[in-house]
Amino acid sequence: MAADSEAPGAGTRGHNFKVVLLGEGCVGKTSLVMRYVEDVFNSKHVTTLQASFLNKKISLGGRRVNLSIWDTAGQERFHALGPIYYRASNGAILVYDITDQDSFEKAKNWVKELRKMLGADICLTIVGNKIDLQKDQTVDTQVAEEYAESVNARHCYTSAKLNQGIEEMFLDLSKRMLEKAQRDTEQRLASEFGSSRRNVVVVEDGEEAQETLGRSSCC
Repeated sequence: MAADSEAPGAGTRGHNFKVVLLGEGCVGKTSLVMRYVEDVFNSKHVTTLQASFLNKKISLGGRRVNLSIWDTAGQERFHALGPIYYRASNGAILVYDITDQDSFEKAKNWVKELRKMLGADICLTIVGNKIDLQKDQTVDTQVAEEYAESVNARHCYTSAKLNQGIEEMFLDLSKRMLEKAQRDTEQRLASEFGSSRRNVVVVEDGEEAQETLGRSSCC
C-alpha cells in the first residue's frame, strides 16, 4: 500500500499518531526525520538538544494520517527527559548505527524502558541506520533481526544519506499503528455494546415479549 500526500476528500476520518525516535547520539535520528519530512540531508552532524518535532500528513487506504514525529537528543545527559517525550506515543523508532555495536546495545535499553512505561500499547521499529557504510558494519544482521522479533518489533535498515528504506519504514509503522487503532476501537465498541445489551425474554402463547434490563429471568 503506497502512502500518498493528503488530498482533499481523502477519507472522512483522520488519525493522529505520535511517533518518537530514540537512540544514542550520532546514529542519525535527525537525518532520518529530515529526509522523510523535508527530503533533505545534511552531511554535517547537527546535535539535537532535548527534542524537536515535525509533522507529516499521509493517506493510507483513503484514511488521513497525521504523524507527529519527535526527534530526541541522544546524549546521556538528556536520557532522564525521555519519559517526557515518549509519553502517550503510538509508535517508537529505536535507531542504532550498524557500525557501532554499543549503539545497538543501548537501543535494547530503550526498548526495555518503553515496555516498562507503556507496555504493549506502542508499535516498535528497530532501525539499523547508515547502510551506506555497510563495509564497516559491526552489528550482526541475524542477531539484530532475531532480537527485534523477540520483542515483537519490526526490524529494517535505512540510509539517510542515500535515502534508502526510510519511506518504507515510516509507512510500515503507520500501517501498524492504524491497524492497532482500528482494533482498539472495535474492542471498545464491542465492550460498550456488551455492557448495554438488553436481555430479551420471549413469552410463548401469544403473550407480549417482555424486556428486562439486567434482571434475572427467574423472577
